[in-house]
This record gives sequence, C-alpha cells and structure tokens, in this order.
Amino acid sequence: MSNPNHSDFSNQPVTVEIQCVTPPTDAQLDGLRQFFEEKYRTNQIIFSVREDPRVVGGFRIFVGDENYDWSTLGRVRQLRKSFQSLGKVYDPDKIVSLLREDIEAFSLHVGHQQVGFVRSVGDGIAMVSGLREVEYGEILLFDCGVKGMVQDIRADGLNGVVLFGGDDEIVEGSRVVRTRRTAGIPISTRILGRIIDPMGMPVDDGGDYGAKEYFPIERPAPGIMERKPVTKPLETGILAIDSMFPIGKGQRELIIGDRQTGKTTIATDTILNQKGKNVVCVYVAIGQKASSIAKVVSTLKKHDAMDYTVVVSSPASDSASLQYIAPYAGCAVAEYFMYHGRDVLIIYDDLSKHAVAYRTLSLLLERSPGREAYPGDVFYLHSRLLERSAQLSDALGGGSMSALPIVETQAGDVSAYIPTNIISITDGQIFLESDLFFAGQRPAINVGLSVSRVGGSAQTSVMKKSVGSIRLDLAQYREMQAFSQFGGDLDAGTARQLRYGAGLMQLLRQDKAQPMELHRQVITLLCAQAGFFTDIPVREIRQKQQELLEYLEQTHRSLCLNIDHHHNYSEQLKSEILNAAKSFFAAPQV
Repeated sequence: MSNPNHSDFSNQPVTVEIQCVTPPTDAQLDGLRQFFEEKYRTNQIIFSVREDPRVVGGFRIFVGDENYDWSTLGRVRQLRKSFQSLGKVYDPDKIVSLLREDIEAFSLHVGHQQVGFVRSVGDGIAMVSGLREVEYGEILLFDCGVKGMVQDIRADGLNGVVLFGGDDEIVEGSRVVRTRRTAGIPISTRILGRIIDPMGMPVDDGGDYGAKEYFPIERPAPGIMERKPVTKPLETGILAIDSMFPIGKGQRELIIGDRQTGKTTIATDTILNQKGKNVVCVYVAIGQKASSIAKVVSTLKKHDAMDYTVVVSSPASDSASLQYIAPYAGCAVAEYFMYHGRDVLIIYDDLSKHAVAYRTLSLLLERSPGREAYPGDVFYLHSRLLERSAQLSDALGGGSMSALPIVETQAGDVSAYIPTNIISITDGQIFLESDLFFAGQRPAINVGLSVSRVGGSAQTSVMKKSVGSIRLDLAQYREMQAFSQFGGDLDAGTARQLRYGAGLMQLLRQDKAQPMELHRQVITLLCAQAGFFTDIPVREIRQKQQELLEYLEQTHRSLCLNIDHHHNYSEQLKSEILNAAKSFFAAPQV
C-alpha cells in the first residue's frame, strides 16, 4: 500500500525479486510493499516472485545489489548475532535452549543453502570449498559481511575468491554463501556530479544518490547488428587532435606516452569541452595517487564540469581487487546512460596500472605467468572492456560510448606487451613524446606516430576542408628541421618552409584547461595555410593568433556563430575569413 503522506516519493519503479518455496500472501505483500516504499522513497514497487526450492522456508529478497535474507537460515544467523551481543542479558537456560535450536536449524539447511567454508586466506585472496555450483564472477558473501568475487574455479573443489574488503575478520573455517549474482553497481541519474568507489558507494560528502537500478559491471559488448558506423564528431577542443586525429562518438582512441607528458591533461580538457553539448562524462582513476585524483576533481569543479561527470575512484591505496573492477564499474555507469540514448565519454586512467593489478591477483591465485609475468588472458582483460564502446543503432536508442584509455610507456617503448595489446584493440592512438614536452610543445603530440582509424568520417565538413595538408606539412617540417641541424646554407624556399613549420608548431600549442571552440580552430587553420603567420617572429605568433581571433569575434560575430552551429564549409566562408584576416594584418599594429 502506498503512503500518501510522503510528498517526496518518486515515481521511479523499483523491482523487488522474491525467491521462495511458498509464494507470499496478499497480507505479506502489503507489508513488504510498505517496507520498500519507505526504504527506497518510491510509490512504485514491482514484485517478481520466483520459486526456488533451495530457500526451504521464508524469503530471499533482492533489490538491485542489496540482499535481504529473510529465509530460515537468514533468521538463524540473526539469532546467533543476538546471542553474541546480548548473551549476558538472557537467562542461561534460555540461551542453551535457543542455541540447540540454532544448531539443529543450521544442520538441517546447510545442504540447501550451499554454504562454503574458507580453507585459507591472505593477501586479499580467500580459498573456499563446498560451493559446487558456483559460477565464475559470482559474488559471495562472508559471515563478517565482506563481499568477494569468484575468480578461480578448480577441479579439486577449491575456488579462489578475491575480496572487496579487509580480511581481518575472515579466518579458516569462516562460512560463505552464494548470492547467485554477478558483480554490479547501483545506479540512477542522480549519480552525475558524484565521486564513487568501484562498488558504487559514494566517497564524497554528498550522501546517498538514491540508486534504484542495478547494472552488472560485466556484460557482452554490442553485436555488429546493434551498432552503426561512427560518423558524429566528439570534439576535444584541442586543435592538434580535432584537426589531424579526429575522434568520433563511439570510437576508442588510445592516449599513450611516458609518465608526466600530459596524458591526463588531454583527457580532462576533453571533458571540459563537453560542457553544454549533452555528453555525460565518466572519469575512472585506477591506481592513481589520492592527491592526483583530488587535483582532477578540483579542475572539473572549477570549470563546472562535475555537473555532467561521474568520477570512479580507486586510488593506489585500494586493494588490487578493487583496482581490477574499477574500469568495469565505470563502464557500467557509462552503459547505463548509453542505453538510455545519451552520448557518453569515458576515460580510463590508466590501463597500465589496471593490468598490473590483474597480474597481482593472477599471481596470488597461482596462475601460470606468461610474458612480463602477465597471465595468458590479459588481452581479453582489456578487449572485453573496450569493445563495449559503441555507437548504438537507432533501434537501441542511438546512444554512444566513446573511450579514451590511457597507457603509460617506459622510455617511449610502444612495443611493450600492454601497449601493443591495447593499440591493437583501439581505433587509433595519440602518442605523446617526451622530447616535444620538454621542448615546451604542449600538447606534445607526435604527428608521425599518432593516428585515427576513423579519420575524416568523424569530422564536420568545415573542419575536414580547413585542415588541408597540415599534417603532411608538419611531417616535412620535422624532417627538414633534422637535416638543417647539420648546418650549411639554406635556399629561400627551404628557409620559408622551416619558418612556416615552426609557426604551425606554435599555433598548435595550447594551454591546459582552455579548449578551443570550433570557429577558433577553423580560423587558425585557414589563416596558417594562407601564410599569415609565416613571417611573424616565432615568439609573437601565439599573441598574434589571440589578437586575430578576438578581432574576428568582435567584427564578424555572425561568421563565427555560423561555423559553430552549421559546420558547413564553402569557398565564400573561406574568402570572408581570409579577407578579414588581411584587414587585421594590414591595419597599423599598436
């Protein structure tokens, strides 16, 4: 029965699954309805009753990832806890009588409940026996309340379980029961703007976010017929990327480079550029320092980007098991919005540390090590994650999930095991070079090693036509620059080409947290190729670029708006931009 006295109840339905032998009566259903309406603050409770002879008596109830064990064994456990906490208050004879009933009830129902026992525990891994029908990836519940996930099923009946909590209260002989559920995350639309851990629990000061759905963290990737081609651009606001290595909605573009070369900065700038574009962003921090995560969150809050962003935080202080499931939890959040027709951008920062966490678990589970001590299924570890990014078909709502995984290299070695694995899975990579970074080129993108396999199909018409031959020009510049270092006289054409290339490199520099609007990118590209910046001293180029953009925004505002909203290229548009630029450079400079 609904309670009309609560005006703050939502109309979002909540599904309550009841497992039992004997279906509940109408009176029992009314009582359950009232309980769950108060618990979840909703007046729409949907019951799903399923008969299960293993329950024996009472009910087992599931709401999302919450498990209410009101079965016979569940009541016995509660009784035992009462004995432990209140034993001194009760009459000793009464305690003996109740304990005898407790033992008899437990002995009677152990077989039906598939209760397992811990054989050994240590380093976040528990070896459990007695669960004959347990499934890979299933969540188990230990007596102390800690959850674990089955990651190893052996022929001798022992199952390896990774723990999602401390193992201080788990000892040899501790009981563990099946939940018959795979790992999942509670979710609702109110999760936007929140910081959560890999289990879906808030770690900020915002309190509960009213989760009313349960989304599995592992699920099959969309099939071929469930997808459609990547054609819509996902603008990063970074000129070097949007012009030469465009990213489309539904694409997976790897960001790769050595430590401290600006990988996270590119990811966060891309999030900032989604403001006002109806794109949900998910940032997954895996094995990062807590201070680094706090810095990213601070940047997002400063630019009002947390309003459309979810941060899944699994810092370096977390156990390897939590770091292992973190990207899958973030992917589940992204999928929730994608399957509701939204466009989503997800950042995995970074998958190198994710692979290390999985290697740690695998070695503790005594799996055979392979190359670089990684287990044989480390490729599947990331392929089943990244393949879930897609541009869904119209029949499934047309939502999309674009992934920007980050991988850290050692001394620029892209041929290492994990980098080569992920390069083969993704649709391109943006390679950040240390030498460029230390030379002041930010972002330090290596044009020769970076690529987007989606290419121009994910670019707007105005951007595609404005880019021209810039990528080729930059490649030629770097080659000529290498030869010019040997000295000797340069002819006028070569000298001009070097000045032109140096100007391009300056124009591609961009301060962090300052994404460029589309019209600014188009104007910069067209004016650069027209040679307006070639004869300007290198140190003054960025200042002239800024002055030119401000001039056009003031005197040709309608032209800028036309580029941003219509995205269409025409020779007339190009002519208007170049004529305006000529007027600017011809005017006396103050």
